[in-house]
Amino acid sequence: MIYNSLTRRKEPLRPIEPGKVRMYVCGMTVYDYCHIGHARVMVVFDMVTRYLRWRGYDVHYVRNITDIDDKIIRRAAENGEDIRTLTDRFIRAMEEDAAALGVLPPDEQPRATEHIDEIIAMIQALIDRGLAYVGENGDVYYDVSAFEGYGRLSGKNPEELRAGARVEVEESKDDPLDFVLWKRAKPGEPSWDSPWGPGRPGWHIECSAMSTSCLGNHFDIHGGGQDLQFPHHENEIAQSEGATGEPFVNIWMHNGFVRVDEEKMSKSLGNFFTVREVLARYRPEVIRFFILSSHYRSPLNYSEENLENARGALARLYTALRGLPRGNGTLEQSYVERFTEAMDDDFNTPEALAVLFDLAHEINRVRDRDPDRAVVLGDTLRSLGGVLGLLQEDPEQFLKEGTAAGGGLSNEEIERLVAERSAARERRDWAESDRIRDRLKEAGVVLEDGPGGTTWRRA
Repeated sequence: MIYNSLTRRKEPLRPIEPGKVRMYVCGMTVYDYCHIGHARVMVVFDMVTRYLRWRGYDVHYVRNITDIDDKIIRRAAENGEDIRTLTDRFIRAMEEDAAALGVLPPDEQPRATEHIDEIIAMIQALIDRGLAYVGENGDVYYDVSAFEGYGRLSGKNPEELRAGARVEVEESKDDPLDFVLWKRAKPGEPSWDSPWGPGRPGWHIECSAMSTSCLGNHFDIHGGGQDLQFPHHENEIAQSEGATGEPFVNIWMHNGFVRVDEEKMSKSLGNFFTVREVLARYRPEVIRFFILSSHYRSPLNYSEENLENARGALARLYTALRGLPRGNGTLEQSYVERFTEAMDDDFNTPEALAVLFDLAHEINRVRDRDPDRAVVLGDTLRSLGGVLGLLQEDPEQFLKEGTAAGGGLSNEEIERLVAERSAARERRDWAESDRIRDRLKEAGVVLEDGPGGTTWRRA
């Protein structure tokens, strides 16, 4: 069952083509580094893709790139550089950030500038169908009043929107709600030839053209951030269904907002964090775990405390796997069924993670008394964690490296101190043993004494 933003209820996934899922997600406008809100979109829909494939669906996942836009033009002008140079640089940065977070590349990653012909053809179809017109200023506008059902995705009433709408001085719309499909060329801006003169596409039409070009006029899932539900996705429906005369998307998925210390993330508030800034302080899997620890439709509150909690929680899972050999891949089905039940309920990752912690608890309980079962449980934990893109590192490496500096102590220095403490314990010098333990504790190093000796991890 997936919550459909269009119908406002959970619905079963019934692919248009049995066994195959076609999904489009609105990607980045590439004029700056990705922020933590972008990270959430990338991780959430990577999780959706991974899980659907694990369930046996053939998923064709498309995530677009907006590489022509007012913000891009302004930033390139500010930098004194070519637009393609700017966008190529930030596309590379986006792909590096995505890879660091364990996000698999989409099957297709179309750029708006590579689909100008399709955009022009869609605008012409809208004009031919009486749904678009050329304004006195040379821009082409969508006629919202001519599309029945406008506002059904967002639940907004067109008359109320119209009453509060504001028309810019340079616009020549017939209706305040009408939106631009093609912008006439301005001096110094990039442009393409069209039946309406040189110009460039509006933002909304880009996604309609790219999604239908890659996936067909009617496909299964369209995703993106909640902030895009209106007007962007509302306008996509109007454009796509208006141009093709077919239903556009069966299920609309929207992930919730990211807040910072319970406030909206904003550069003006000084609480704006890029993915790169966060990766400098936290390991990628910690960030991924943090994102998945909240249901994708819920608000996600970014804070140091929540990231530290995510780091500690992920360390507990890795601790359960530490020193546990891999088995033959046999899984304990009761946990697989619970995990599947949680994920089948609108991708409920908090409940799915709870299953992983139950597995870790059971591993710790039976590790010594029933090592064979512990191995099966470990294989199950690794497998289910992998469905979420987690537990992909070597447990020993994860627990010893961490992102904390360990009070300035290197791994080699920690190993030396642990050996010195073990020697002190052998000669029953408890004062020296305690002194070393306290020093390591102050440096953020946790010691765990067991029958096989002392192991350590960074807190």
